[in-house]
Amino acid sequence: MEIKGFQLTYCSNIHPGETWDATFENLKKYIPEIKERLGSNKALGIGLRLSNEASLMLENPSNLQEFQQWLADENAYVFTLNGFPYGDFHRTTVKDQVHFPDWTTTDRRDYTIRSFRILAQLLPEGLDGGISTSPISYRHWFKNESDLNAGMEVATKHLLEVVTVLAEIKKQTGKTLHLDIEPEPDGILENSDEMVWLFSDWLLPIGKPWLAGKLDISQEQAEVLLKEHIQVCYDVCHFAIVYERPEDTFARFEKAGIKIGKIQISAALKALVPDSQEARDLLKVNLLAFEESTYLHQVVAKAKDGSLHSYSDLPDALKALDSTEEKEWRIHFHVPVFLDNYGSLASTQDHILIVLNEILKDPSLTNHLEVETYTWEVLPENSRLPIGESIARELAWVIEKMK
Repeated sequence: MEIKGFQLTYCSNIHPGETWDATFENLKKYIPEIKERLGSNKALGIGLRLSNEASLMLENPSNLQEFQQWLADENAYVFTLNGFPYGDFHRTTVKDQVHFPDWTTTDRRDYTIRSFRILAQLLPEGLDGGISTSPISYRHWFKNESDLNAGMEVATKHLLEVVTVLAEIKKQTGKTLHLDIEPEPDGILENSDEMVWLFSDWLLPIGKPWLAGKLDISQEQAEVLLKEHIQVCYDVCHFAIVYERPEDTFARFEKAGIKIGKIQISAALKALVPDSQEARDLLKVNLLAFEESTYLHQVVAKAKDGSLHSYSDLPDALKALDSTEEKEWRIHFHVPVFLDNYGSLASTQDHILIVLNEILKDPSLTNHLEVETYTWEVLPENSRLPIGESIARELAWVIEKMK
């Protein structure tokens, strides 16, 4: 829905289901309920999560027309897609496979292009549209720098091929679409410095001459095209985990000329590491409630001197809890945005409040806002609510904080 000039939605990756039929059934079940709970007569935006399988089904004209008619009947619309998880995302072990297939593969490229062609048909006139995607790949899949550079060369080529399609769509329809790359812990891109590196070391030096030759434009025009069609998905949870202050990150992107296509409003867990063994034992008990087998829950620890150390998953961090001299842990577990603590554990909700304040001061930062809490099924039972109630409560909380 439109709030103060921003498009606000929630990400439908909260709903299990990989086929289009399952995806559509979830939307038909929950969108009317969410609208009723919000008590608003405004059109409701949907952050649509399409798996590869669902995208293959939705590109069928009859399925797409049926969905478009349903959107019109429900006074709803789609302006952003989550194209990060390609395959199964619920009720299975996902872990690092959330990155597979990565941007070194034609499967990832083709799935993304297909999703953009669908979005171009769903997107209302007058709005720009974006698709968030993986941070190129999972860094631990690359054995050395040579492997990484080889992967980056292939991934860059695939990203540039997406840009040519988006330029074609804009020429044909007048609609501006952007691929929103989403840094996260243990991705090849984890933070703002690495996002700048993607542009400075790969996209611009390779992309400017390649696009200039491909599209018969100048290299200056090619740079403009690149920065229009490849942007960043700023996931608040992810950047909080790596201890980046939102205002610093936004300034860094602005200096580099990198646009923020979408802000995902999300919160991570955080914990101060106590000195006493008794308190550490209690912290371990509380954290064990969040140890589960579906998703990766990377932990980034901060030492007394300010240095950071990463654990690839929560169980690895818990093994070190008894002896570590680290002072704070931030944990990649998307917790409800409307709660700021979980007993002895806290959340990074304060980062969300800073982000909302920053965009209200400077609306040019982005116009796409998407609440993304997808872990309801694996939250400790005392933190769970029915899904429809959960989504509506999160959206209502954001709306209230934006007043």
